[in-house]
Amino acid sequence: MTAQEHGFKTEVQQLLDLMIHSLYSHKEVFLRELISNAADALDKARFMDLTRIDLTPAAGEAGIRVEVDEEAGVIVIEDDGIGMTQEEAIQNLGTIAHSGSAAFLKQMAEARESGKETPGLIGQFGVGFYASFMVAERVQVDSLSAMPGAVGVRWQSDGKGSYTVEPIEKEHRGTRITIYLRDEDKSEYGSDGRVRTIIRKHSNFVSWPIRMGDEQVNQAKAIWHEDPKTVPDEEYNQFFRSLVQDWTDPAFRIRFSVDTPLQYTALLFIPGRRPYDLFHPEADRGPRLYAKRVLIDEHARDILPDWLRFVRGVVDSEDLQLNVSREMVQKTPVVRKIREALTKRVLKELQKLAAAPADQEVEEGATTDRERYLNIWRDFGVLLKEGYYHAHEHRETLLALMRFNAVSHADEGGLMSLDEYRAAMPEGQDTIWYITAANRDAAVNSPQLEVFRKRGWDVLVLTDTVDEWMIRELKEVEGVAVKSISLGDLDLGEDDAKEDEEAGADLVGLIPWMKEIFDGEVNDVRASKRLVDSPAVLVDADDTVSSNMERILRQAREQVMTARRVLELNPRHAVVRNLERLRSSGNAQAAEPLARLLLDDALLLEGTVKDPAAIGRRLQALLEQSSAAALAGVSAVATEPPAAS
Repeated sequence: MTAQEHGFKTEVQQLLDLMIHSLYSHKEVFLRELISNAADALDKARFMDLTRIDLTPAAGEAGIRVEVDEEAGVIVIEDDGIGMTQEEAIQNLGTIAHSGSAAFLKQMAEARESGKETPGLIGQFGVGFYASFMVAERVQVDSLSAMPGAVGVRWQSDGKGSYTVEPIEKEHRGTRITIYLRDEDKSEYGSDGRVRTIIRKHSNFVSWPIRMGDEQVNQAKAIWHEDPKTVPDEEYNQFFRSLVQDWTDPAFRIRFSVDTPLQYTALLFIPGRRPYDLFHPEADRGPRLYAKRVLIDEHARDILPDWLRFVRGVVDSEDLQLNVSREMVQKTPVVRKIREALTKRVLKELQKLAAAPADQEVEEGATTDRERYLNIWRDFGVLLKEGYYHAHEHRETLLALMRFNAVSHADEGGLMSLDEYRAAMPEGQDTIWYITAANRDAAVNSPQLEVFRKRGWDVLVLTDTVDEWMIRELKEVEGVAVKSISLGDLDLGEDDAKEDEEAGADLVGLIPWMKEIFDGEVNDVRASKRLVDSPAVLVDADDTVSSNMERILRQAREQVMTARRVLELNPRHAVVRNLERLRSSGNAQAAEPLARLLLDDALLLEGTVKDPAAIGRRLQALLEQSSAAALAGVSAVATEPPAAS
């Protein structure tokens, strides 16, 4: 019987152009699609066997075979699956976007109602089959249905509007697809090694064996689908190391499966150390995304929020469609729902670690859950702070996960939660206080801390760039206000209010005089409630960009106007009091350079000197005056007559 020519039943050229040029991100996925179709056909045959339909048996061990003829530029993909009759070939391959899955789904539903076992994978040929035309000048499909008495069929097309169908003699059930590569694609996809690489990348965990010659190319065993009781820790660790190309073990592992309303499995890891490219915008991030064990995206950025980009692993969904590009997959409602669920689960597991008791019993040399969490926080806490700023719906959970260094700690290694900070607040303290700075040394050496040290009040030290954004969103914790020690005029209660008022009264003439001198340089001059040992300090005015934020923005080369600071004077300090006496005695001209040096001193202490040359000149002038005065004193002593004996 001769071959019959048919026209495609849809507007074929437009749809094929869409398939070839728009739907897929990379040409290599044609092999992924054909192997996935083969695996689905094998699953369908297995299901039919379970329903006791009298199928033609496979010739040997069922599986998928791939052959490459490098000289001819031909790739063959063959399976022992359900196969097709001529009518099915016309229906399934002659109508683009038609899939045998719809009818099969109905059978699946009926099987479930009758209590029969059903497979996890279904389907036959859908639009994914046409991905082959991205690289093929001609495709030939030889198939024999597993139904008893079926006749073999050959389907051929160049993808340009028509196809032919003819009966053939085929010995064994299943489907054999022959791809005749275009000349321009032979060098890229026509080699044995390249085909093996593509299979291992996209189809490594397909549940059916994929053989090339005598070798099974795919691993087949997907560790995330194995019984957790049978997988030792070292096997998980080895999988993680191969996943991230690192020699260290993960700090934490999260594994779970969900059956409703979506069906997916996740195996996630938190690395044991911070990756070097964690903050590189173009760095690869996101778990691997699989659909029915077939790789969809090696780095699925949208499967977790960006502030959880340190999480590695795999997510395998039964609800994702294979035959769309990875960009389209990540915009589907399925991915959005999985993202929400994964985010909640990761935070929940971190909560369990963080809430573990400090005296948890572990084997000798092992790390407690609390210690493990603190190590995770040191490496990735900055990203959880980023999440607090961006993810309003998770703020309560993220706040409980936060850990802070404080002035009371000997170094940056000491960490406390906000609950622990509040529990340690002494009587009289009703505010959670913090300081932001470029580093811990700059923070703990700031004169702004002096009154807090005097009172025994602890202060949180915030040195991460994201802290400036995060802390603006954190106004209070269960009714306790959160405030900066650097912002505005402090209100520390009534303890020292009267003493401060009396001391400040001594500067009634000095302050307006210094305001006039520094007009345009500082926002204000006032008596300080912060200082104990230092003569002066610069603080941020209310409703202005903080000096630390200004520093961060300048480092990022952002345009930012310099905010004028407030100069606070310690009314009890000898230098300030002497300056006032000098001014009030009519020596304002001599007092002005000293007043400027007070501002210089405040700038030096916080490390924000903008004109070091000017400060140098003022110091030189002061040294000249001091040395002259010292020499004058020495001369006076030398010329004084000796005392009478």
